[in-house]
Amino acid sequence: MADVIKKRIIDKEFIKILESTPNSSKLWIAGLVAVILVGIVAFVLQVIKGHEITGMRDNVVWGVYIINFIFFVGISYSGAFISGILHFFDTPWKNAVSRIVEIVTVLSLMIGPIFILLCIGRLDRLHYLFLYPRIQSPITWDIIAILTDLIACFIYLYLTFIPDFAILRDDDKLEVANWRKKTYRFLAMNYQDTPEQKAILKKVTRTMSAIIIALAITAYTVLAWIFSLTLQPGWNSSIFAPYFIIAGLYSGVGVIIICMYTVRKYFNLAHYIRKVHFLGAGVVLLVLALLFGYFTFSEYFPRWFSHKTNDMHLLDTLFSDYFWEFIFANYIGVLLPVIILFFKRFRTINFITFAAVIAVLGLWLNRYLIVIPTLETPYLPIQDTRPEFIHYSATWIEWALSAAGLAAFCLMFTLLVRFVPIIPVSEITGSASNNKKKRMTHTKSKDTSDEN
Repeated sequence: MADVIKKRIIDKEFIKILESTPNSSKLWIAGLVAVILVGIVAFVLQVIKGHEITGMRDNVVWGVYIINFIFFVGISYSGAFISGILHFFDTPWKNAVSRIVEIVTVLSLMIGPIFILLCIGRLDRLHYLFLYPRIQSPITWDIIAILTDLIACFIYLYLTFIPDFAILRDDDKLEVANWRKKTYRFLAMNYQDTPEQKAILKKVTRTMSAIIIALAITAYTVLAWIFSLTLQPGWNSSIFAPYFIIAGLYSGVGVIIICMYTVRKYFNLAHYIRKVHFLGAGVVLLVLALLFGYFTFSEYFPRWFSHKTNDMHLLDTLFSDYFWEFIFANYIGVLLPVIILFFKRFRTINFITFAAVIAVLGLWLNRYLIVIPTLETPYLPIQDTRPEFIHYSATWIEWALSAAGLAAFCLMFTLLVRFVPIIPVSEITGSASNNKKKRMTHTKSKDTSDEN
């Protein structure tokens, strides 16, 4: 009976998404591909002409690329942590959002490390990192941690997909290309949804959820150590590891809320992704905003209070050259989400999503302020004082490749949604199906007022 229900749900709810691609989606995909092509052109120019066509120089050896790397890896860590928690504790309302979280985790972990490659001037020597690694270097630790985390997240994502692959394999009414049917059959691994198979799969998935939580914390801690294990003012801090972890969670929850809102609106899944999911995510975002604000204060206040020469030089750079960026990243990016999410009257779907957008923008800018001003005020200044060698300004090459990375993330997310149901159909129970009509009526009337 359960199989019949799940099959009927696919026919009625997700058949259109899987079988056909509307013109609006084709236009969206074409736009993303165009952005990626521009990024490829920028990459070719950078390889041919070198880093001189970027804004990176002797002082600022890292730029927008490393900021994007930190940002995407932080999102992946947050997604892995949240997804692991949802599955490990078997949270009741995880079914509607778990797959969105899992996809965000894997895609961001695929996109992030690519930006590290863009920082390398000699990609032909990349293999030396693996042939002759130096275990004393935090960069080697980071490579090991990220690769291990990526493999574990891929396995975890695949395990959660297996039951749905089996349902798609057995659905005779599904009108898709033959290669997709063969792919579903291959990926299902002869899964028949027997009690024994369900028990084994649940046990393995639960174990993997615990593993990726530990790996995510380890990976982002090692990334923070790349900065904090130096004498560079602004980086030599004992709280960088927990600070980065809180920041990663903060940005990751914001991105997940934005993805939830987009999927809910575009695919008309309001009866699955309901207001209760946004309220839960909003409360988590509020707590993380308060923690992130506390860590940010704890990071800057001791530097200001100590009056150390190098730290004061860095703070002078922040408050003079990056004043408005500092205000947006550390005040608006924290206080505005707190104000929106603290008061109950503002806890609507639209306001929660707006708070998430502000949080994500503020967090990216915060990463920018951690990297760029610090490199512009080095511990040992170089002799060449030409402004273009001291001050950093990203060129169109860097912005084009950054946009291409974001477009690649959106493109892969869009294609995955067209390949497998964005809501885990195998987790939808008979009771959920029976109550769907009731929830749809209630949600339609309530969410309409909530979003206004």
